Amino acid sequence: MARCVQSVQEFVQDSFVPMVAVLCSEEAERVTRKNNLNFAELLRPFCRLTSEGHIRDPNNQVQVVKNLRICVNNMMICPNTVSGALSATQRRLLNEVVLSCQPQEGALSSVITAGDYNLNFSGKDYSLTALGNNKEDPLMEKNLHQKQTLATTPWFEAYRENFLQSMPASDHEFLNHYLACLLVVSSTEAVPVEQFLKLSQEQHRIQHSGEYSSPKWFIPNTLKYYVLLHDINEGEEQRADTLYEDMKQRYGPQGCYLLKINSRTFSSEDDEQIPDPWKNNADQMSHVLSNSIESHPLQLDTVSSSGNLQTVSAVNTNLKKEARDPESLAGASVSHGTCLTLNDHDRIRQFIQEFTFRGLLPHIEKNIRQLNDQLISRKGLSRSLFTATKKWFGGGKVPEKSISEPKSSCGLQYPPEAPELQIRKMADLCFLVQHYELAYSCYHTAKKDFLSDQAMLYAAGSLEMAAVSAFLQAGAPRPYPAHYMDTAMQTYKDVCKNMVLAERCALLSAEILKSQGKYSDAATLLIKMTSEDSDLRSALLLEQAAHCFINMRNPMVRKFAFHMILAGHRFSKAGQRRHALRSYCQAMQVYKDRGWSLAEDHINFTIGRQSFTLHKPKDAVTAFRQILTNGSRQTATQQGAFLREYLYVYKSVMEENEVSLPHLPLPCINSSATRVYFGRERRLAEGEKQAATHVSLDQEYDQDLAAMWCQLEEQLVASANRGIVPVNFLPTQFCLNSKTDNLRNPLAVVEEPIIVEVMFRNPLKVSLALSKLSLLWRFTPYSPSEEKTTEELAGETITNEETLALQARLQLLPHRTGQLNIVGVVYYLAAASSGEIVNFLTSTGQQKMDTMMVYGRQDLKIQGPRLNQTKEDKMSVQHGPDRRLNPIITPPMPLMEVFFLQFPTALLCGEIRKAYVEFCNVSGVALSGLRVSSTHPDFFTFGSQATTPLTPLSPTSAENCSAYKTLATPLQPDFVATEMLVSAEDFSQPSGVMEIPLNGNMLQPGESTQLPLWLRGPDQEGVHEINFLFYYESTEKGNKISHRVLRHTVFICASRSLSVQASACRSSASHHSLDNKGNCGTLVFIDVENINTTVESDCGCEWPHIQLSHNAATLLTSRERAKLCFKATRCTPYQEKYTFADLNLGNERIISSFTPCGDFFFRCCQTSHQSNIASSKTSSSSKSQTSVPTEDRISDVANIIKKCNELDLNLIVIWKAYVVEDNKQLILEGQLHVALQTIGKECSSLTLKEEAQEMVLLKFKSELPPPVVLPSADLSQLIKTNLHYPETYTHPFVQDSLCVVPVTLTLSNCSLAQVDVIIDLRHKSTSPESLDVHSSFSWVGQTQYKLQLKPQEELCLTLRACFLKAGVYNLNTLRIFAKPIEQGTMCETSHQTASPALIIINNA
Repeated sequence: MARCVQSVQEFVQDSFVPMVAVLCSEEAERVTRKNNLNFAELLRPFCRLTSEGHIRDPNNQVQVVKNLRICVNNMMICPNTVSGALSATQRRLLNEVVLSCQPQEGALSSVITAGDYNLNFSGKDYSLTALGNNKEDPLMEKNLHQKQTLATTPWFEAYRENFLQSMPASDHEFLNHYLACLLVVSSTEAVPVEQFLKLSQEQHRIQHSGEYSSPKWFIPNTLKYYVLLHDINEGEEQRADTLYEDMKQRYGPQGCYLLKINSRTFSSEDDEQIPDPWKNNADQMSHVLSNSIESHPLQLDTVSSSGNLQTVSAVNTNLKKEARDPESLAGASVSHGTCLTLNDHDRIRQFIQEFTFRGLLPHIEKNIRQLNDQLISRKGLSRSLFTATKKWFGGGKVPEKSISEPKSSCGLQYPPEAPELQIRKMADLCFLVQHYELAYSCYHTAKKDFLSDQAMLYAAGSLEMAAVSAFLQAGAPRPYPAHYMDTAMQTYKDVCKNMVLAERCALLSAEILKSQGKYSDAATLLIKMTSEDSDLRSALLLEQAAHCFINMRNPMVRKFAFHMILAGHRFSKAGQRRHALRSYCQAMQVYKDRGWSLAEDHINFTIGRQSFTLHKPKDAVTAFRQILTNGSRQTATQQGAFLREYLYVYKSVMEENEVSLPHLPLPCINSSATRVYFGRERRLAEGEKQAATHVSLDQEYDQDLAAMWCQLEEQLVASANRGIVPVNFLPTQFCLNSKTDNLRNPLAVVEEPIIVEVMFRNPLKVSLALSKLSLLWRFTPYSPSEEKTTEELAGETITNEETLALQARLQLLPHRTGQLNIVGVVYYLAAASSGEIVNFLTSTGQQKMDTMMVYGRQDLKIQGPRLNQTKEDKMSVQHGPDRRLNPIITPPMPLMEVFFLQFPTALLCGEIRKAYVEFCNVSGVALSGLRVSSTHPDFFTFGSQATTPLTPLSPTSAENCSAYKTLATPLQPDFVATEMLVSAEDFSQPSGVMEIPLNGNMLQPGESTQLPLWLRGPDQEGVHEINFLFYYESTEKGNKISHRVLRHTVFICASRSLSVQASACRSSASHHSLDNKGNCGTLVFIDVENINTTVESDCGCEWPHIQLSHNAATLLTSRERAKLCFKATRCTPYQEKYTFADLNLGNERIISSFTPCGDFFFRCCQTSHQSNIASSKTSSSSKSQTSVPTEDRISDVANIIKKCNELDLNLIVIWKAYVVEDNKQLILEGQLHVALQTIGKECSSLTLKEEAQEMVLLKFKSELPPPVVLPSADLSQLIKTNLHYPETYTHPFVQDSLCVVPVTLTLSNCSLAQVDVIIDLRHKSTSPESLDVHSSFSWVGQTQYKLQLKPQEELCLTLRACFLKAGVYNLNTLRIFAKPIEQGTMCETSHQTASPALIIINNA
């Protein structure tokens, strides 16, 4: 149970105190009323004795009476009725007592720590502050160190005290019967003695006439104590003393008293502050109604009783009025004892002490002796005979009902003079004067007699008081007989049907069990007393049972919470809404955040309703918000009911507080998923125009794509700033989300919209209707003269069912520069089904839904990314800022839109297609510096101004026109190529960024321009994603935004066209076939295959950089292949110039050095050059770890040989394809590029797929490096040899046996270094090719030559071969050694051509 102010012993003693009645004359009542008190109320604060009293028991032993309190009440009379229950008036008064006693606001928190629960029982816990985390309460933190601090329940103590004092007096016990009567007369009476006589006769008539059931009197000879009340300010003190002396002579000095009061004058009122002891007892004085039964007042003599007795109705009326006025209960508006001084207080206290010690206690002692003597005299007879006589003759007992009626539940009813009642009366007297040992003996004896007579009511009373007496005995000679109390309570409840006595028994026993630490037994006892006849009693007892569970050695927290819920329910039924709210709030501390969602919903719903009833709509809104946002598991019907309740309560809050906009809990907003888009949304396609894709809120954020766009933007910025990226460069972010960098304030432009996408989620199973959505924002202008303006944009109505998530896109349009802070969203919320939503959106149903609509807000609070840079950040959880909702509005900037015309979606590999692009300036600021960068720079070209052909500017007039510049040329029989020198600067873009030519390099506001755009299909088939990034600047410098970009992404499906494979080798033509430049040329072999299944191609060749001496054209059908052979000769080199040699195929010549052929050629060359640089960097870096001189020499030789084989030959194969599409024949054009870099190496227009590398076993143990093996350098590439001789030679062997034939050996140095050559003619060939020919010949003359050839020098030697007979001979038997002049002999390698040189010798 909760902690009480009194100890258990004090509580039990004060529950049973001597009762004293008061009868006052009218004049005495007038004197006391000066202090706003009657006489009984005047004495009540002083009724507890501060000194000890003494009595002697029947054995003449002195018994000490400590801390005795007497109860003084005005005498009130009621008709002769008996009832075992409280009257309606008494129940109503008890209800008012509990209602008026509430927890104090701001009181220190009481805390119970049970396991991981910290339960707060502060004075403010009936509000919703207890629903949060208790650890956030500073008062809570202050008391967390306490292991266990019991909570107080003053309302229960007030109820218990008033209940015990207002119990109706019963005939089976005498504890509530009056022992004495104070007769009070004022000294201002004319004849006070006559007034005393009248009052005495009145008391005697009420007690002995038998007309009244209340009040009841303890013994027939009631003590009458005569009090003369003297008002010092009115009466004469000498007369009062004279009267008092006369009273002492008449009534004895121990039977009367002179009480002097009202000694305070009004003049001294302001000088001295007198304490008010009645203030704390004002509530009690207003509600205690002893022995009151609601009935009609009893009219007494008009002369004697008009001012003497209070009627029940008058008291009830006053008490009802005071009970409903809390200030009057606290005494704030009415002061008591205004005419009394501290001396008067002492006189009253002295009067009570004199009355008790000299009047009351001697009277009780005398009656105890008399009753003891009577019992002893009766016990002289045999107990068994006495018992038998009682059975046969009835013992003077009168049956309660006739035999024909069923037996009374209370058993027999004893007459007043019955010996059993005398024993009970003696026990009660001993109990009242704290002689508990004798009282227990008497109770125990009476209990046996009552049980033998089956007088269950009397027996239960004796059992109850015997148990209490045993507990109160000093030294505890015997244990507390709890079973006595259980039996008594069960008898009261079940047999006697007297719930009032059963409740008193439960209250006493529970308090005693609690003091002994038996909280479980006390809780069980209290729970048994709950019933449907009294909701207030059940609520209070359930609450105390809950406190018992929480105060056990092992606290049962969930049982505490469950019984608090039950108590709150019964409080609500009893009309105690504040206590019901407090109970539910305390229980919520246990159920909150423990997974008991249904229990939480029930508690929050009840808290919401009770708070709303108690005019706390804000607390009600908070409670209902918890139901709707905690992931409720309720059914859709129940959730709909919760939502309607919430909307109704919320609307009442809005009506009371119209200034601030409250927060709505529904729907849930995922603030971190909020996206902010800066700029206008892109236009859709207009006819044939296709708008640039740019950035849209419909696109998902991709980190890799963002990095790619950032790289492209860096290239553009570097190109615009002379190749240097500024230090303060930040990539442009159009759409901000949780994955973007939001550490800095984004930049927005005046008159350009800001679109905020808010993610809503409906956690309920019912539909929600949102309407009139708008953004809530703050704006701080940069100019002080500008004022803040508010702008609301209408949103859209969103209906959300089954926990779906929907987005709402709201738009702001800034009109001036400054700082914008987007705070949240405001909207109307309504609960509606699908049918109601339709009515809601129509004008006819607007009034229907207005009652269920509320207007509120939700804030957008975004938590930034967690910081993880410093040690402090890693050790703690800290988050950086997220400023995506705080843009800075900047001055106007240009805004460009891009449209594409005739832009294809599918191309053949290498196909050339002409399209058009349109640039529109839709802003009020001119733009300049237009550039574009792409992930595929070889895919498109705008052409160069110097080489762009005059093609139609209109897309409609360009149909079926060639994308190339062509000239009508007659077919030349000798196939001579037309040469043209072209500078690479006319086409190439060094940084990969293409500047777009504009008229005047500027686009004015509102202007648009249209430019041709040539596209070339990718070389690889498949779907290709090609990204364009357009860059432009403002003509007005100094803005925070230095530039703007526009994105465009296209997907091109590339299909197969032609496959071109080419290789080159040196020509070994005879000496007489040299050209006019003395160069024998290079042979080029081309293999062309049509790998498209549906296209017929007509192909031709273009030879940049190399002059061609032969040409051919062919027509290839699907899957057809052609092999071509050409001869190329080296042309004269020009510095930074490319030689384009065109071969026309028929009567049409395509100028390859013009746009677009030259553009795509140079772009492809630039792309391949960058890849070669990357690969060379990789390879060189891998070899830079060691430096051995031998390896250096080998690498030098390899470089020399590599340069010997270099061939700077690029082939452009231009083709046409004939396609039938939509019953229309189209002519498609394209070009393929093949770069021949090395002689003898085959190249292809198609990139070969990389084969998967074989898995290599891991080696964990380091091995010694393998020995250096010098690769045999193919030095045969250094020297080119050629033998010139007659194929047939006739010699008359008969005449001359030796045939000598002259042979010319031509040596050519193919390298750029000097070469040492050794020619050895003594070698005999043993190759398999020479076995079938004669080899018996000899070289005559000098057989070994040592020569030195300069770079690219040619040398002819005349040799002589000697033959002995006719036949076929292989002259290729000589050995040639060559090495660079800087190298040692180790690198010499034999140089011998593999092809045989056959000569036929005929005999003449």
